[in-house]
Amino acid sequence: MKILAAMSGGVDSAVAAARAVDAGHEVVGVHLALSRMPGTLRTGSRGCCTIEDSRDAHIVAGQLGIPFYVWDFSERFKEDVVDDFIAEYANGRTPNPCMRCNERIKFAALLDRALALGFDAVATGHYAEIVPASDGTPELHRGADLNKDQSYVLGVLTAEQLAHCYFPIGASASKSEVRAEAERRGFPVANKPDSYDICFIPDGDTKAWLADKIPMRPGLIRDESGEVLGEHEGATTYTVGQRKGLGIEKPAADGKPRYVVGVDPRENTVTVGPRASLAIEELEGIRTSWAGRPPADMGATEETGIDCEVQIRAHADPVPARAWLGEAREEVPAAEADPLGPVVPRPRPAGQVLRVRVETPLTGVAPGQTMVVYRGTRVLGQATIDRTVHA
Repeated sequence: MKILAAMSGGVDSAVAAARAVDAGHEVVGVHLALSRMPGTLRTGSRGCCTIEDSRDAHIVAGQLGIPFYVWDFSERFKEDVVDDFIAEYANGRTPNPCMRCNERIKFAALLDRALALGFDAVATGHYAEIVPASDGTPELHRGADLNKDQSYVLGVLTAEQLAHCYFPIGASASKSEVRAEAERRGFPVANKPDSYDICFIPDGDTKAWLADKIPMRPGLIRDESGEVLGEHEGATTYTVGQRKGLGIEKPAADGKPRYVVGVDPRENTVTVGPRASLAIEELEGIRTSWAGRPPADMGATEETGIDCEVQIRAHADPVPARAWLGEAREEVPAAEADPLGPVVPRPRPAGQVLRVRVETPLTGVAPGQTMVVYRGTRVLGQATIDRTVHA
């Protein structure tokens, strides 16, 4: 096959490209320039897709003897990932930019261009596996190393996209195995630290970064009874489940910590409460998509739904649940722009609504997060959490 290897500059994508070459494929390496500040260098182990990463990817491609290119996707990344991140926070939601990047950049913009240029598939260094179903439809499964499994962030991929994806290290026993292989191959990235946090916020200070992008208005912090406990500098920098940095001087009557249980950007208020108020038993998701053939036995009521597991964060444990499809919603027109802020509230997309009831209540679930539904190791699909029901 003719393979386009997406080379981030890290050890995983380096070994993935090498294994694609070893398998006899015609491989071309590409690094995606996503930053609009091309002089940015990695700070510690934070961030990714920097000029340093581009150099590292180029060196590995040279060692493999494959052609190497840098494609500038910075404008698309800004529009589809960074601007989306800002808009979601401005509307009191907590987005996952890695999901959006996989959905709209790596496996949409990149894959579309690769197919247009005659490539058969895009190879990445993700820890996940593609397994053909009995009818040949590709299915997405967890990687062999559950500690590094990345199937969650790939849950946005469709059957059509999976048919052109190649994950050469998905069946690897462990990350240490991948690093050892990179060292044997003489790759300079063998011991390079993993990137983490949000790549376009390299110092990790999301609150300060958002404050520079969204006009902040002082407002009130209230408890669930409506009592004013303090003031904040901007509601949109808070997220459900947050405990630290609330700025509340008055302690709770029982002396226990308070958590953010609600953010209302329209009223510019933050609501706090005890940990028990974070318990969620039902999730409702929009922008539903299926990673392969949709489950044929999923009905439109809880009684006719399916038993499954749901995962709400990349490194969270999956929990037993029941899932069913709600009525498809029509798109709601966007409201007028707030004169105190530049962001127009997002319309709710049309499409299937995925409802999930968990056996054990979840905590700290915020609208905007992604829920990925599994059956065993298989990813069934995903949806963006739009509404939660407290236990």
